[in-house]
Amino acid sequence: MSPTSEPITAASPATDPRRWWGLVFIGLAQLMVVLDATIVNIALPSAQRDLSMSDTNRQWVITAYTLAFGGLLLLGGRIADLVGRKRTFLAGLIGFAVASALGGAAHTDWQLFGARALQGVFAALLAPSALSLLTTTFTDPRERGKAFGVYSGIAGAGSAVGLLAGGLLTEYLDWRWCMYVNAPIALIAFAGGLWALHDHRPERRTRLDLRGVLLACTGLVAVVYGCSEAEPHGWDSPRVLTLLVGGVALLALFGWWQTRARHPLLPPRVVRDRNRAGAFLTLGLAVIAMFGMFLYMTYYFQLVLGYRPVEAGLAFLPMSATIIVTSTQIASRLLHRLPPRLLITPGTLLAAVALFLLTSLPVRADYAVHVLPSTILFGLGLGLIFVAVMDTATKGVDPNDSGVTSATVNTCQQVGGSIGTALLNTIATATTGSYVAAHLKSAAATGPVTPAARSAIVKDGVVHGFHVGLAWASVIMLAASAVAWLVITAPAPRHGDRAPEGGPRGTRTEREPRRTRP
Repeated sequence: MSPTSEPITAASPATDPRRWWGLVFIGLAQLMVVLDATIVNIALPSAQRDLSMSDTNRQWVITAYTLAFGGLLLLGGRIADLVGRKRTFLAGLIGFAVASALGGAAHTDWQLFGARALQGVFAALLAPSALSLLTTTFTDPRERGKAFGVYSGIAGAGSAVGLLAGGLLTEYLDWRWCMYVNAPIALIAFAGGLWALHDHRPERRTRLDLRGVLLACTGLVAVVYGCSEAEPHGWDSPRVLTLLVGGVALLALFGWWQTRARHPLLPPRVVRDRNRAGAFLTLGLAVIAMFGMFLYMTYYFQLVLGYRPVEAGLAFLPMSATIIVTSTQIASRLLHRLPPRLLITPGTLLAAVALFLLTSLPVRADYAVHVLPSTILFGLGLGLIFVAVMDTATKGVDPNDSGVTSATVNTCQQVGGSIGTALLNTIATATTGSYVAAHLKSAAATGPVTPAARSAIVKDGVVHGFHVGLAWASVIMLAASAVAWLVITAPAPRHGDRAPEGGPRGTRTEREPRRTRP
């Protein structure tokens, strides 16, 4: 055995009885990372008042986190492959806890921005490590289905849970607890991971592709930042266009370099697999639509229906519960029986129908009649999508590439969320502006417009903007459905095959051909 390979233990990760406890702590870490993307949103107005933050600078509470997280994910995944997933998982947890505590104790806006950026750095280390640990620990098809059901349920419902948690903490404690709450969660996951998880270190050391790191990180940061700037400045802003075009050019150059680098940051074999590439693209499109829906419904609940932050968070609970139940009880059981596209395609179609139904939301809505059925249908679709997509994206990957593959999954989610939030918010805002201007002009032609009439027109315009944005989100989800059906052609898992080391049963890695019996 080489000095860098995994030490011999009493039980391998696939048979260790502690592996299910390991899933608990991986899930806890994933929940912390996912909900942190939304938990601060509801606390932002309170933090802005407390820290005397300007309207111009307040976006950096969100942007600092997304830039660091999205920009460094591929680097974090490759570091996990080089030094060991358990090590990077534990280091990410401690770093995230410290950064969260610093953010909660911030006395100035720039201290909070710095803490949020530091959270993003350690999240980029933590998220791919968590998913790659899950991939290498659960290799039996049935166990893998259950594990990915739990993980995917957390990934899908975590954003909505963050909205509820942010509302509760802000309303009944203080906005600072939206940061402090991460510290105990991280410490519990650290202690549990130290006990329950196995490390997997490569048998051979490779050098880090520094040129690839520079190109990938700079390109991803430019794309994510460009999307965040599109919201206040518009997509035709020279700054936004420069960032997006420059980011895409850098990522294209990164892709070219990976075909020539001796030790590529993202080995081309990872994305050349048709099913894996289809899963990446499907996930990115689905997340664009999902984040648009979260954005619209959050504003709809609070600005149109007048819900308090806690009530808005509670309104998302049925959807979150549906995602969790569908992921753990339905999709996880079907995953080892059906081809993945027979789960992903129906899931994306259900989600697209739910988004389209929401385009008929009235200004004065009854939650149980107008909102609840669509959110439950949307949760059912997401539960089917996430389990099968994440399993397909990580199945059969070479163990030495597990970390960077997991990082690519997270990058699709992060970039998709940034694009979805910026793109669909811009569509809704522009539509609302045009609607309000036209109707105010029409109303003014018949006489003076009273404040009550103006308020009614504005509210109608806001809802009309949401309708148009949700229609576009539905179209994007239909595109995800088409990609899943046409590109992902993997068959149902075969249960009689022996699993290669580090890969799931019923599959083979790119480097190991299937053996036939004589």
